[in-house]
Amino acid sequence: MAVYTHLTHEDIAELLTGYAVGELRLAIGIAEGVENSNYLLETSQGRYILTVYEKRVQVEDLPFFLKLKEHLAARGIACPLPIARNDGALVGTLTDHKPYALISFLLGHAVSRPNPTQVGEVGQVLAQMHLAAADFDIARENALGPQGWQKLYEHMHPEQLEQIEAGLATLIADELSYHAQYADETLPAGVIHADLFPNNVFFDGERLSGVIDFYFACNDAYVYELGICLNCWCFELDGSFNATKARRLLQGYQTHRPLSEAEIEALPRMARGAALRFLLTRAYDWIHTPADAMVTRLDPLEYAHKLGFFQAVRSPGELGI
Repeated sequence: MAVYTHLTHEDIAELLTGYAVGELRLAIGIAEGVENSNYLLETSQGRYILTVYEKRVQVEDLPFFLKLKEHLAARGIACPLPIARNDGALVGTLTDHKPYALISFLLGHAVSRPNPTQVGEVGQVLAQMHLAAADFDIARENALGPQGWQKLYEHMHPEQLEQIEAGLATLIADELSYHAQYADETLPAGVIHADLFPNNVFFDGERLSGVIDFYFACNDAYVYELGICLNCWCFELDGSFNATKARRLLQGYQTHRPLSEAEIEALPRMARGAALRFLLTRAYDWIHTPADAMVTRLDPLEYAHKLGFFQAVRSPGELGI
């Protein structure tokens, strides 16, 4: 979450006249994250999140994102729901033509240093989400899959990458070549969240209370999502890999959806791909984020380090499975 589009209290109050949510009392811009503009709103009827969709979100994808949350919630997955406008629409448009939506507020809080029990909860809920979305009847291609990785790389000059760290352009080019040889591989797939970082998961103590921010959700291999979670849930602040957390993540997942032999074999490579994906998007944002944006740029070198770790993994057993 972030703030690129700056709205005044009066702007938001006017916008809310299109909803039956009461009068605006407080609006606070949320600076965490890097994608859309988000505001925490408090009205006379409760709390809501206002999301203004920025450059990476296509208007035609919004029905997928919003209806997916409705679909998952109907099947017992705790996630925020879109609030319909008075005219019945889930999406509105600002005067500058940017789309926006009002979303219900989810109780709980994110944890910056999850413990193994909480990571095991993530694994369980992740499998439950995969199963719950199996009959979702809308599909969306992963725009940040291998073809998207190549496009991102082509929009960054090697000299810009070298300014972040010497050798970074070569590291990325070599890794793209590595993944290209698996372009035709088929693994069990369906709808995945694709951005299940700790700041997108809420807890009430040890219990996972909800999942937010589905704006990267898409159809892709289930085991690729596990690769993402190994990257963002199983490393400590000093950069070390926590095998106990990885084992709890994978055990939790397989409690509800056992992995096939092919998925287990592919897991180290999927973790490499996930590290590359976040290295690329962080490097792109590091280079292209406007100086006046109310957003904290995230360090791409964190994922260069994680990529190096997964490149050295020789068997799935080293990842706790």
